Amino acid sequence: MNINVTADKLRTMRLVGMAEAYDRQRTDPTSAELSFDQRLALLVESQWIHEDNRALQRRLAYAKLRHNASIEQINWRHPRRLSRELIDQLRTSEWVRHGQNCLITGATGIGKSWLACALAQKACRDGYRTLYLYSPKFFRELLAANADGSLTKMVRRLGRLDLLVVDDWGMEVAKRAQYRDFLELVDERHGRTATLITSQYPPENWHDIVGDPTVGDAIVDRLTHEAYRIDLVGKSMRGNDPPSPSGKPDGKPAKSGPQHPGEA
Repeated sequence: MNINVTADKLRTMRLVGMAEAYDRQRTDPTSAELSFDQRLALLVESQWIHEDNRALQRRLAYAKLRHNASIEQINWRHPRRLSRELIDQLRTSEWVRHGQNCLITGATGIGKSWLACALAQKACRDGYRTLYLYSPKFFRELLAANADGSLTKMVRRLGRLDLLVVDDWGMEVAKRAQYRDFLELVDERHGRTATLITSQYPPENWHDIVGDPTVGDAIVDRLTHEAYRIDLVGKSMRGNDPPSPSGKPDGKPAKSGPQHPGEA
């Protein structure tokens, strides 16, 4: 048997993980001590891991996360009342599986976007299809979709995602029609899929942002119902971007902080 031909055939069939494991077995003297079933199991396991890693990379590429963040890199030293117990609940991604929501609020620079991306990255690792959207840009896309007649298709596509992250909600005041379109998306996802919202403003203030009491009530009700709440307080983690004297969100656009190896 020509072992090189066997390896080439495995790669031709796109069984790259199995081919690499086959090459390792050929050069490892201890492999001869294993039974046929044991060696085959190692080949299959290698291919399984290879495919799993490829699938994860595809999910991460699709998610377009703003920060290269992970749960393991959370900065616990900075005082901002971030609950370890709550993060331990969220890190299992069970909330995503059950179609629950998560709201992260706090002033500029407190780490909302980074934490949202860390939770989204964990969801990707757990096999869930995720997408990150920056709110001002997303609302412009809603307006364009409404104008060209593609809104229904867009809502349907986003409605199928396991986890949708909408970052900096309320950063820019949109038109009432855009909030109605957003409500249509929230309705599409409500009770079936998970949504993560970050905002400088607590949900109690979202009615004023929306401007339409009926639409505002509907949005707040659907997003906050049985949602996990992370309310961050404290000084900015960026050092050069302190909170406003009143302690309230200062309305400045968020900037990307350090992405690796840990949270700013």
